[in-house]
Amino acid sequence: MTNTADLSQQLTPARFDREEGYRVLDLLQDEDTQHAALPGLESWVPGFADWIVTALFGGTYQRGNLSLRDRQLVNLAALTALGGVDPQLNGHVKTSLRVGLSREEILEVFAHLAPYIGVPKALAGLRVTTAALTEAEESTR
Repeated sequence: MTNTADLSQQLTPARFDREEGYRVLDLLQDEDTQHAALPGLESWVPGFADWIVTALFGGTYQRGNLSLRDRQLVNLAALTALGGVDPQLNGHVKTSLRVGLSREEILEVFAHLAPYIGVPKALAGLRVTTAALTEAEESTR
């Protein structure tokens, strides 16, 4: 059996940077998206929102090999395949625009997903996406 000390020497240390996590969160998500989830979550489960930001944006997003644009394509696909996470998908559609995906590229994700995850889930994701895109377009007018 491997003991914890031996194992810790064999693994690459994970990077968790709380300050960088909040910087990336501000870069990727607009204030409305941030405030739709994080402050309310803090009142229910203190510290959980900070853990999410630190682990996700200060950890996972700090890994190399995928651009922010690539990560958003993966997020759109994963959230759509998962289903039932409309607020998160809505926020990631807006984030996708912020990192440079075009409206057409975002919409194409759902045509590509349909044979893999099923037409009903792709249509449900598309419904959320078109509403988010319309909202984003209206806010820039």
